[in-house]
This record gives sequence, C-alpha cells and structure tokens, in this order.
Amino acid sequence: MTVTIRPADRRDVMAVAELIEEIERFYGSTEIQPLDERRSQVEEALFGSPPLASALLVQDEAGDLVGLAVYSFLWPAAGSSHSLFLKELYVRSTLRRHGIGARLMDELRALATARPGCGRVEWMTDRDNLDARAFYRSLGFAEFEGKIVYRLDTDTR
Repeated sequence: MTVTIRPADRRDVMAVAELIEEIERFYGSTEIQPLDERRSQVEEALFGSPPLASALLVQDEAGDLVGLAVYSFLWPAAGSSHSLFLKELYVRSTLRRHGIGARLMDELRALATARPGCGRVEWMTDRDNLDARAFYRSLGFAEFEGKIVYRLDTDTR
C-alpha cells in the first residue's frame, strides 16, 4: 500500500478529530469526548495562535487518514538547545508492520535536524505497551531509564 506523509493543514481538522477516537479506543478508553469538542480542540491545538503542536499525517491511496505523529518543540533541552517532543505516534492496526511508523520517525528526525538549535528527539511510551517498545527497539532506539514522569491533572482539585 502506498501512503503519503505530510504536514496537517486546516482541512484535516475533522479527520484528525475522528482519528483521535480510534486512538482513544486503541488505548482502552470507553468514554469518548463528543466529536464537536474534539474538532474544536484539534483546531485550537494545531492552528490556534500560537499553535500548541504540529502533526504529520499519513494518508492512504483513497485519501483517508490512517496515522499521525503529533509533536511540539520544547525548550530548554541540553544547555540552551531545544528538542522535538513526540507526543503521539499512531498507525492504524491494518497498516502496521509496513514501515509507516519507521517513515514517520525518519520524518521527525529530519524535522529536528533541519531546525537550528534542535538537539534531540524525545518521546515516551507506556511500560506495558510492549508492541511500541519492540517497535522502537527494532529501529535501534534504546530505552532511557533516567527519568520519572509526573502528571498534574488541572481539571480536578
């Protein structure tokens, strides 16, 4: 199957919002945010002023959205440099193991390399996501054990 990887644009907002439901279900969510809310949040996140994130989209031959990589640039990383932080990498299950995820990682590396001052690409995955961990190892990436992740939910008091 031939796919195209390209940056998201405003015309993609609804398709990204729809794909997010698929991603949420993949991770086991049973309570899914209404589509209108997701669409609004995608538009604000990717195209607000300023945008909160960027996305590379994977489109199949029929023009359907079948994967994405969502990322942001963070500062500081080492010293005064910055990093590209990959928040979400997703490829529809029927297209996995066809090199699409590897192509997305190559595109992210190219984006980071092309940006002056960007010293690294970083991401996380859940410890129990054995498929993702195996995928990253297959690309030659080593797991970094030096960090502990904290999270503060702002919608609960």
